[in-house]
Amino acid sequence: MSPLNSEDLHRIFEQLDKNGDNLVSLDELNWLLERIGVHTSLHELESLVGKTSLDLIDFLFFCDTIIKPNIGESSKVAADHEEEEEATDNNLEADLAKAFNVFDLNGDGFISYEELQSILSRLGLWDEHNGRDCKIMIQAFDSNSDGLLDFEEFKNMMLVTNS
Repeated sequence: MSPLNSEDLHRIFEQLDKNGDNLVSLDELNWLLERIGVHTSLHELESLVGKTSLDLIDFLFFCDTIIKPNIGESSKVAADHEEEEEATDNNLEADLAKAFNVFDLNGDGFISYEELQSILSRLGLWDEHNGRDCKIMIQAFDSNSDGLLDFEEFKNMMLVTNS
């Protein structure tokens, strides 16, 4: 059986988003999880997810974490604080790389304002009046002034935005 690809997950996201707000609520997510045999309370789900609703990128990250093969209990080893921090940093880096790949539509290793505009349009977060904003967003974090965001510039943008 092959894993779900991002197009499959995007279609699932659209089907779950019953009210069309480009967010999947915990109720909508819990409905899906129950259908695949995962039973949890909304409180447990919120503590796992860390928020009350997921946008498409958050949904893709969530799906990726539950689709990964389970590690057997016997192979789990308690890590010390330093190892946990390193794992968190690696997970953050991996999550940022996945997000970058969502925006890098042509796979050239850069995000152009056209690619940013395209993703924001798909998410319902862009319209003709905001076109200039995509260029401004790119310029704000484009440290080498090439008109594109590479992964390091994208990572800086995401870390500044999230702090």
